[in-house]
Amino acid sequence: MKKVITLCMILTFLVGCKDDSQKNENSEVQALETKAEELPISTKIANANGAEKFKELEELNFTFNVKVNDTLRSERAWKWFPKSKKVELTEKGVTISYTQGDSLTEKTLAADQKFINDSYWFLFPHQLMWSDFESSYNEKELAPISNNEMQMLTINYKGKGGYSPDDSYHLFFGDDMMIKEWTYVSSTGRELTTTWEDYETFKGIPISKMRKTADSSFQLFFTGIKFK
Repeated sequence: MKKVITLCMILTFLVGCKDDSQKNENSEVQALETKAEELPISTKIANANGAEKFKELEELNFTFNVKVNDTLRSERAWKWFPKSKKVELTEKGVTISYTQGDSLTEKTLAADQKFINDSYWFLFPHQLMWSDFESSYNEKELAPISNNEMQMLTINYKGKGGYSPDDSYHLFFGDDMMIKEWTYVSSTGRELTTTWEDYETFKGIPISKMRKTADSSFQLFFTGIKFK
């Protein structure tokens, strides 16, 4: 009888441990879900666009192209080495290299201004983790081109310095946190609204390869994309 009682106690203890383990596991899952819900919208967008994967990259290659009314206005090929902060621009057959943070000459300063502009268009979701800004969020807003109801996040760089302080961006996105449209507002009030489309994933990082206005008269697109 004593052995039977002991066996029952052991079984009860094991069942209790299993229940406790299940409770702990459920609590951990709930805690992770709660933590995810508490993340800022900007962080959720960055994460959905492969922010963690970006940390693994050694080199990025991309070409920034702008076409207006079927005329190619800009074509700049970039190589960027994030860890060493080396940047290389090839434009009109001329290549310029520099390292971010170093003293820049007039020529490399002009190249850096172009790089900041082009990389913002290319990797804007990641700028939400890299730069300081003020933001506001609307859960429901009509997107300007499609007229579809989406979430909207406004990013404002007011007083933050850089090459173009006081710029603002209105991002329109769905539940998947992927940007579908945006409106860029310069410090002078100039506005440009484009789509974000033709997504392709490179090394786990989704990239929108095409941005264009409602009438397609303005197209900004990326070619030669390679992530290493």
